[in-house]
Amino acid sequence: MSGSGKRALVTGGSAGLGLAFVRLLAAKGYDVLSLDRDKPAGVEDASEAAIRHIGCDLSDRAQLDQALGELVAAGPFDLIVLNAGINATGRFENIDLSSHLNVLRVNAEAPMIIAVRMLEAGAIEPGGAIGFISSLSHFTGYPGAASYAASKDALAVFATSIRKVAMARSVTVTVAFPGPLRTNHAEQHAPKGADASKRMDPSEAAEEILADLATGRKSSIPGRANRVVASVGRLAPKPLTALMRRLIYERL
Repeated sequence: MSGSGKRALVTGGSAGLGLAFVRLLAAKGYDVLSLDRDKPAGVEDASEAAIRHIGCDLSDRAQLDQALGELVAAGPFDLIVLNAGINATGRFENIDLSSHLNVLRVNAEAPMIIAVRMLEAGAIEPGGAIGFISSLSHFTGYPGAASYAASKDALAVFATSIRKVAMARSVTVTVAFPGPLRTNHAEQHAPKGADASKRMDPSEAAEEILADLATGRKSSIPGRANRVVASVGRLAPKPLTALMRRLIYERL
């Protein structure tokens, strides 16, 4: 890879918010490694030659374990963004068990394992940062996507729990809580007729999150409207979750 000498690892970099991270970091001069099943979309041209891809299905523990050695060898990284996430929407009891398990593996188990392995191996530069991408559902609940909400809550708690361990290695930990984004993934799991124009542009969200990572903030909630939702969720979680149920669950 070629670039300024700074290195970044992004999981789930093939599309959506992950692709926005990949492109922004490459534009900022980072050599970027994307860990995902697919290559980052539309970055084959020479202007983005600093982007490298390692193929891995993060729901497959054997593939993840094999990829870990490559990740350590590619480091040390100045920045790690653990972004990869999938969803399973509908009535909990109607979603097959394998889908629930895959959500937990990709959204919670994989980033936990990667973070621990990279810290243990010294594969993060002193002064570096880890960003865990949780969800605004952490403050509101997410009726109709219970396993997704559970996985993102688990990730937020895990990140908080390892902060002191990371700090002992001069690595900061930031948890980001993005709200709905204008991505194909969000469109796939949104209720029919949902207004996509109200969702945040993933590039804007990525820019805000990266700014918070750069300053070592403990949490990042991109978008003013999302920060309002988070505040309401802290003060009145039950009414807000009831509203989410009407807006999402009952329309799925």
